[in-house]
Amino acid sequence: MIVTQGSTRWIPHRQGGVGPFPPPARRRPVRARLNPEAANRHAVYGPPVPHRPLPLNLTRLRADHAPALLAFERANRAYFARSVPDRGDDYFASFASRHAALLAEQDAGVCHFHLLLDDDGAVLGRVNLVDVEDGSADLGYRVAEHATGRGLAVAAVREMCARAAADYGLTALTAATTLDNAASRAVLARTGFVPVGDIDLDGSPGTRYELSLGQSIGWTHA
Repeated sequence: MIVTQGSTRWIPHRQGGVGPFPPPARRRPVRARLNPEAANRHAVYGPPVPHRPLPLNLTRLRADHAPALLAFERANRAYFARSVPDRGDDYFASFASRHAALLAEQDAGVCHFHLLLDDDGAVLGRVNLVDVEDGSADLGYRVAEHATGRGLAVAAVREMCARAAADYGLTALTAATTLDNAASRAVLARTGFVPVGDIDLDGSPGTRYELSLGQSIGWTHA
């Protein structure tokens, strides 16, 4: 397979020096111009809307999450299929039994499944630890298409790594992604995972990653 969020304090660089300094040179104002393609997008869709931070609520999977999780998988099926193999129609047809099987695995301690929920209980993403054995587990995650580009996956993986050590007593995590999945590779790199070798993922070339959870000490969640 292939967070409660903390805060980060940014400390700006201080500028020092001695004077006097010459007055800054006057510059002619530059008028921003939109290229024709961008201007057309603005005319049709309006100006870009700034991203707002998404609320983060990482919750352990429960039986009553089934309807929201199914809605999440259906809504993002085509999006996920662009980077990972499609789950197939049978996954959706037998979702109820599959959900029950996941909960059984979780109760047995061999997997730990989590959902990222918004304030209304809708699923924004999944972050899972599977094949738990000898202090290690395999990390998997996926984020809804409409929630990408806001740092949600990075924050979720960082939080999951912290919980893996603190709540589940794990000492190492592994992960894998295909070479053409640049977004997933960036998430793993930004959260401290180190590439350790090649792997074949359903016929596509990929990379295996590992993380020693001792490296997470001192992280500041972003």
